[in-house]
Amino acid sequence: MDRVLCDPAIPEDCGVSIEYQIPLTSKRIDFIISGIDKDDNSSIVIVELKQWKSAKITKKDGVVVTRFMHGEAETAHPSYQAWSYAATLKDYNTTVQDDKIDLHPCAFLHNYQEDNIINNPFYSYYLNLAPAFFKKDAQKLRNFIKKYINKGDDRDLLYKIENGHIRPSKQLSETLSSMLKGNSEFFLLDDQKVAYETALEISQHADGIKKQILIIEGGPGTGKSVLAINLLVEFTKRGLVTQYVSKNSAPRQVYTAKLTGSMRKSNIDNLFVGSGKFVETDSNTFDVLIVDEAHRLSMKSGMYQNLGDNQIKEIINASKLAIFLVDNNQRVTMQDIGGTAEIARYAASYKHAITHLKLESQFRCNGSDGYLSWLDNLLQIRETANIHLSSEDFDFQIFDDPNSLRKAINARNGNNRARLVAGYCWDWVSKSNPVLDDIIISEHGFSMKWNLNSYGQRWIIEPDSVNEIGCIHTCQGLELDYVGVIIGLDMRYENGKVVTDFHKHPGRDKAMQGLRQLYKVSPDAAKKKADELIKNTYRVLLSRGMKGCFVYFCDPGMAEYARSLMTSQKIKPETELIPNNVIRIEPQVSHEVKYVDFLPFYSIRAACGYFGNGEEVEELGWIRVDGMGKLNRNMFVVKACGNSMEPRIHNGDYCVFRANPAGSREGKIVLVQNHMSYDPEYGGSYAIKKYSSEKHYYSDGTWRHSDIILKPLNPEFTPIILSEDDSERFRVIGEFLGVL
Repeated sequence: MDRVLCDPAIPEDCGVSIEYQIPLTSKRIDFIISGIDKDDNSSIVIVELKQWKSAKITKKDGVVVTRFMHGEAETAHPSYQAWSYAATLKDYNTTVQDDKIDLHPCAFLHNYQEDNIINNPFYSYYLNLAPAFFKKDAQKLRNFIKKYINKGDDRDLLYKIENGHIRPSKQLSETLSSMLKGNSEFFLLDDQKVAYETALEISQHADGIKKQILIIEGGPGTGKSVLAINLLVEFTKRGLVTQYVSKNSAPRQVYTAKLTGSMRKSNIDNLFVGSGKFVETDSNTFDVLIVDEAHRLSMKSGMYQNLGDNQIKEIINASKLAIFLVDNNQRVTMQDIGGTAEIARYAASYKHAITHLKLESQFRCNGSDGYLSWLDNLLQIRETANIHLSSEDFDFQIFDDPNSLRKAINARNGNNRARLVAGYCWDWVSKSNPVLDDIIISEHGFSMKWNLNSYGQRWIIEPDSVNEIGCIHTCQGLELDYVGVIIGLDMRYENGKVVTDFHKHPGRDKAMQGLRQLYKVSPDAAKKKADELIKNTYRVLLSRGMKGCFVYFCDPGMAEYARSLMTSQKIKPETELIPNNVIRIEPQVSHEVKYVDFLPFYSIRAACGYFGNGEEVEELGWIRVDGMGKLNRNMFVVKACGNSMEPRIHNGDYCVFRANPAGSREGKIVLVQNHMSYDPEYGGSYAIKKYSSEKHYYSDGTWRHSDIILKPLNPEFTPIILSEDDSERFRVIGEFLGVL
């Protein structure tokens, strides 16, 4: 790319980003070039780089075969990959949307001799969206870049994108109605796309004589449910009799609640069903059954586990094509039998055709595969290379007080996407006596109720359910932005080992039913099984968060052990339990980073003196500033006082201002100094308010300010009104840019 960009027509001050991670996914964009196009639009070129030397065409839309380290494999076409990355970036990053930044994806196969495979007409749809360039096409790629990058990146586009706000990711339940109407809501990336096209291809050979079995493995957040719903939509569109199947009723009830009003209940019930519905179903009744969370399948069905023979067998019998989406590490009860090996063993015994795929792409836990591997190390499920967790990988915090944990989750629940969950170490006493609380941690004066009584399986989406604690059965298969997890005394750290104890669970815990009886016969076998189930349960709970996971350990030893595996401990005092990061004030920084990475922090009085009257003042310190574009010497930070500018500015917020602003001030938030008025919030003649002026026009076309109004955003406060006579003693010191 260095050689490609060596062209005098490509501006030297264009922006370049290498290996940019798409927010909330594990996917990285190889190369980004930013600048301004000939029409003065903000423009970005995305380049997907491939070292491939050969490829083979397939019959699957957007899928090719190429050689990797371990042999040939199907993978997404480079143009599809580049386009899907651009679409996903636009979907997640509000800066791209709000600033109307145009994205232009392409692929560059710099070792590949053109051979009518990659650019075959079969892939023309994606080639039109993102053209592919080959070994001899350096000049064509230059021309493509020059078409969209005519001037340098003087708008700091990459900096804004890197530090831009990430909008809450599309929840599957929120977009389900739109998807079922045929709209594209989720862009399938890489291995998701391969699995999707493979399922569509297999369905063409599923005639019921030789049944087709597709097993798709994937860990938390690899997009299994997104893939399942996309397939449900496409198969239904093709006229195939298809149902979405899950053992756990929570996802079905959430989807049903979201679809109510847009579809008839009978239609909803025909799409989403439980795994015990096929006990007496005739063979090949369904063209396709898509089984999400297939690891939760059981032997028997019915309320009393007294119906049928084997849910795997019954689902395969009822369908021509059975698709099982599996995570072997999410089996959490004694009854769960739906592991990959068990499904494959049964299908092979009847000589059914079996296809086995894996999903690797990570869309949860901030896209951090490292966090999930670290979890396996923490829980001692398996040893991985991810021994220590960095704060850059994922927002993981340990709390010493469950009350502080609760406050932190409440603070992040602005969009109803944060919840508390816990291991089942407390009995459900509120079921029979609603006055009582269930989860009681007496040494901290903490008590809350389990979720099931009030909201049932829809707990995770109910607006007030943040006041109750969820369990494995109401969150498995679903996701949140932030999850708070209380880990009970069923998991402790003793003598260098993470030990589990199913005796800490109440007797009514259905997940552990049968363990006590097994313990009497074979204590070692019971302990081994309980260890697997308890650790799997906490692995699921600890991986529900897209953006962060906060934890309270009832066992102090477990908390200390977890902290020892973190490179930076995040133990925040109660006063800092706010959604923003902690603001750190450095007493002094090197000259090289002043006004580049850091801005001076002044008192209001000092800022007004320095920028208003040119006085020599000392800063209180220096604060690192991200997300405000390129910094300069006219910018500074002050701390807001009071509540008059809520909800935009809160008491104690650190605000960035630009001194000596040019142009109209109308409608802008400003820092003002005026000796004719007194603002009690700042204890003097200083104020942060919204500027508005009323003008008096004369018959000759001239005008003058009649009044200047400094408006609070909070309606409980009164405006400050300044007349023209006050203008000589009134000064706008700075224009508000944003809150850190």
